[in-house]
Amino acid sequence: MDNIIGRISRRKFLGLAAATAAATLSGCGPARPQAPSPSAGKIQLVYQDWRTDWFPSMARAMLAEFHEMHPNIKVFYVPDPDDVGEKMLSDMRAGTAPDVFQGCCDFLPVWAQAGYMLDLRPFVAADLDQATIDEWDQAQYRAFFTEDGLQFALPKYHGALALYYNKSLFDEYGVDYPDAAWTYTDYTTAMQRLTRDRSATGQGGLWGSMVDIDWERLQVHVNGWGGHLVAPGDPRRCRLAEPEALAAFNWLYERMWQDRSMATSLDVNKMETRQAFASGQVAMVEDGSWALKDILSQANFRVGVAPFPAGPARRVTLATTDGFGIYAGTRYPEAAWELVKFLISKDYGRAMAQASFLQPARASLIDEWIRFVQQEFPDQAQEIDLAAFADGQLNGYSVTAEIFANMADARRLAYAAWDKIFTLGQGSVEQMNAVCRQIEAAQ
Repeated sequence: MDNIIGRISRRKFLGLAAATAAATLSGCGPARPQAPSPSAGKIQLVYQDWRTDWFPSMARAMLAEFHEMHPNIKVFYVPDPDDVGEKMLSDMRAGTAPDVFQGCCDFLPVWAQAGYMLDLRPFVAADLDQATIDEWDQAQYRAFFTEDGLQFALPKYHGALALYYNKSLFDEYGVDYPDAAWTYTDYTTAMQRLTRDRSATGQGGLWGSMVDIDWERLQVHVNGWGGHLVAPGDPRRCRLAEPEALAAFNWLYERMWQDRSMATSLDVNKMETRQAFASGQVAMVEDGSWALKDILSQANFRVGVAPFPAGPARRVTLATTDGFGIYAGTRYPEAAWELVKFLISKDYGRAMAQASFLQPARASLIDEWIRFVQQEFPDQAQEIDLAAFADGQLNGYSVTAEIFANMADARRLAYAAWDKIFTLGQGSVEQMNAVCRQIEAAQ
């Protein structure tokens, strides 16, 4: 375990923690029961995290180490439920949520906005030194604060978006590999050249690329055009319908429904992006470092990775906002914080990196992460610029999900429109004007 340096007195910390828990719970959260006295015996915590096949065994092995370090705390790991975003809200309302949990993307802030997540600021002030905080992507770290300053999570790992490409298909069709100099013009041209009707050879169609119709994945394109989904500094103002956003949405729509160089989920029978890529149905895919192990395990071709293409206005890439938080209704905030400190440690980050190539949140672990990939896939790794995934973090052009003050309704309204426009090809991007009005009315 790495050492974490305290910076305020224990007495002051306890006072801050108690005040923070009370403030967080006032009004909209469930009341926190009084913590039992030490004579009640060993503290029991419930920790909820991913259910994906590799995670439970890794988590339980690491928790055994935590139990050795904290013999007075017993942690029970439970897997995330299906539809974790909505199910967790129900559990939180009922007062039955786990003590410590993970979340991400556009649903983690919803839990915080609803008042169900403990403010971590006094805990961070007491126990984390600046060197630890500086290791994290600052865009990712800032994303774990609400509009009014409540800190609801700390980084779990640093998922970064890049462009995977099938070197074998690029060679077959004489297309130059993507590199750090690529713009959207280069990207478009390559997609169009790689798109093929292969039915005559007994194969399915080939599309140039594919993107998930997802909040952050679309936002990256809008940011590249110089636009936003949410007005910076004003989380109640919608910018989905401003010219830059509409230009980005229109570029995506044209690729999917005019030149058909970008696959929709229906084109590939609702496969995930990484599966469509590994199966050879798309020549490139916009996906993250979190997909690396799946892709290398499944692809029977040479895989390349390049930084995300630079947009017409600027270069951006996504930093995911996967984080660990504490339920505001926990009976044991101090013990829960001890667990969170363990989960954000180098040891836990290293374990996730080794088990499934999760790109560590801490910059100091990047070289180790690359070695883990190279050791397990020595031949394929020679073909891949793994440092491309860390480029946004190290060079300061990462972006994170832009969050409305009322994110729950904003998500619902935007996704309904995007599914019609991009997945079904119905209507036009001008529908964003009406969507923006609805989102702002809901704030």
